[in-house]
Amino acid sequence: MSNPITSTYRLAKAGLTLTYYGVTLFPKHIPSPWPVRLLNLLLSPIRLIGLLFRSPFSKQSTSERLVKALTSLGPTYIKLGQFLATRSDIIGKDLAKDLSALQDNLPPFPQKEAIREIERQFGKPISEIFIEFSEPIAAASIAQVHKAKIKEDGIIKDVAVKILRPDIEKRFKRDQDSFRFAAGLIEWASKPARRMRPLEVVKTLDRSMTIELDLRLEAAAISELQENTRDDKNFRTPDVNWDLTTQRILTTEWIDATPIAHVEQLQKDGHDVKALGTHVLQSFLRQAMRDGFFHADMHPGNLFVDKAGNLVAIDCGIMGRLKAKEQMFLARILHGFVTGDYTEAAKAHFDAGYVPNTHSVAEFAQGLRAIGEPIADKTAEQVSMARFLGQLLEYTAVYDMAARPELVLLQKNLVITEGVARMLNKELNMWRAAEPVVKEWLQYELGPAQKLNKMFNSLKAVDRMLDNLPEHISSLNDNMETLNRLSDKISTMDDKTLSALLEGKNQSSRANKIALWIGALSLAAIAIDLWF
Repeated sequence: MSNPITSTYRLAKAGLTLTYYGVTLFPKHIPSPWPVRLLNLLLSPIRLIGLLFRSPFSKQSTSERLVKALTSLGPTYIKLGQFLATRSDIIGKDLAKDLSALQDNLPPFPQKEAIREIERQFGKPISEIFIEFSEPIAAASIAQVHKAKIKEDGIIKDVAVKILRPDIEKRFKRDQDSFRFAAGLIEWASKPARRMRPLEVVKTLDRSMTIELDLRLEAAAISELQENTRDDKNFRTPDVNWDLTTQRILTTEWIDATPIAHVEQLQKDGHDVKALGTHVLQSFLRQAMRDGFFHADMHPGNLFVDKAGNLVAIDCGIMGRLKAKEQMFLARILHGFVTGDYTEAAKAHFDAGYVPNTHSVAEFAQGLRAIGEPIADKTAEQVSMARFLGQLLEYTAVYDMAARPELVLLQKNLVITEGVARMLNKELNMWRAAEPVVKEWLQYELGPAQKLNKMFNSLKAVDRMLDNLPEHISSLNDNMETLNRLSDKISTMDDKTLSALLEGKNQSSRANKIALWIGALSLAAIAIDLWF
């Protein structure tokens, strides 16, 4: 449960930091609630002080100042910034572009702290665990990675050891409580922002962080991804060493491969980099559509190519899941744009319940055509998937389509994957590359075997319902008896008793209004970054 006082204090400190760097995270295209506008007007003289504070950074670009501000605020704000960079529908295009420069790296914590954590987790000296243990070779906002050697069955093997930062769990919990508090107030006070469902966005970020802060869950994600892709050609993930994995430590095989960003080296090694570009995109789409479970952070730093030409994905801390409805929605909309069937793409939005039936499918399809036709048959060099998704989000807003938190990670990774594909093959046509994967999945999903499987599952559900039917009937009878007793009591009440009950309800309403006013004042306080 968020504490309003401490949350307001922390958010105010963050606002002052942003002001010092001369930046803001408040979405300018969404009108501010009137308490914020009033306070902004009353305190406008302080803007002059803000100008003095910003002077050391006046020659830097907005994106440079924003990156420095969020980095100084720490790991949670770095993650928030990266997350919001994918949500131009919430924060606007310009701010999203500035946030895209934010990198998830921080100075490493001391080697002795890493060793202390390992010995604490396993209850013995590090010399009894690893033959060798290196200085940190990579450090991000949540954890850092060391290279080590172990001896298994008489064989010496290289492993990667990932260790969480000290006290990172407490810091994330504290900041997430503040984000949740702010999102709730914004939803209450700003109708335009309510459509973007900021509380759901915070919850989505929270779920993602839950996995990242328990390395056993990341190990399980690696295992599940391996199982799903075991028959996929030229794609793999590192094996997990479960004996050396805990909540705060993850040990996997060391990947001896070339980073996918080293394009020239890949070409020298004889790899077909253009084919790799197609392979990256198709691997992601198979995971999302076929499995409903995908690697949601496929940036160049997490992708390698081994000597056999396999695409190797590491760091499964951020994973995305799609339910059957979202999987079908993704397949149908991609198929609609691939084939130019914009009516099908429009119907997918309506059938999934994303666009209200009060609107016209034909008009919505016309709008999708306006987005799709200009980029048909264009190469990756000529069209941006990020721009396409941005236009799609803008258009769906006209048709009252609420933001879909379950699709946020999908959108984010599609943009990242496009960037990798563009790096490897500027001539890649995104739609043509996606077409065989989409068709393959639709043929399977709509085929006779899958229909029989769905019918069997439906029959099992009916069977379970029939087994529980006597219990449901008994519960219904109990509820009816309770309602009858309440009805008898109400019918015997005199006018004085009913008046007292109504007065109690009125007092409750007044209390709720007072609570809303307190919330409005708190919202004004946390918007301190607007005052400057």
